[in-house]
Amino acid sequence: MSTPPAFQSQDAPKPLPFDPSKLKGLSEQMIRSHWENNYGGSVKALAAVKARLAQAAGDKDLPPYVYNDLKREHLIRTGSVVLHELYFENLGGSGKAAPAERDAISEAFGSFDEWEAEFRRIGTGLAGGSGWVILGFNLHTRQLENYWMADHAHGPAATVPILVMDMYEHSYQIDYGAAAAKYVDAFFQNIQWAIVSARLAGARAM
Repeated sequence: MSTPPAFQSQDAPKPLPFDPSKLKGLSEQMIRSHWENNYGGSVKALAAVKARLAQAAGDKDLPPYVYNDLKREHLIRTGSVVLHELYFENLGGSGKAAPAERDAISEAFGSFDEWEAEFRRIGTGLAGGSGWVILGFNLHTRQLENYWMADHAHGPAATVPILVMDMYEHSYQIDYGAAAAKYVDAFFQNIQWAIVSARLAGARAM
């Protein structure tokens, strides 16, 4: 019997959508390590968990609490894969927002600079630990907001990620050690704003 779609997963990591040797302030070594080991590791782990779930689904004697251990890993690994793919996709640009993106963000935050200051503040507040900073469009409130996330598994409800910044130490330690604020500076220099704009348009159309 074939595996139902809900238990299938991608076979390999998605290729980087940019040349990692061309980023400003983010080394090719760090980006490739991040892509291969952290993101790639999550892709492999998610495939393994889904394979185990497909097997366990037919085991009626498996206690629910044991099955839920697999579902917990399913949640965590899915979050890691999705957020990493969004993160890499919104890198590789000039870091310069076009007037349309600036206007949309200014409308939500009062000014583009106010938005950027809050986004950076959340990021530096996560230094030395783990987490994500998300500019998201909340489908329930129809608002653009910045969100703090401690991990891959707990995100804002009904929210489409528009811009994603990884604040796990693996995203900056090779280049900057504990100087996370310098990584945040580099991240802003490499934002692919065309992707941000496309995500926002898609979210608003939902």
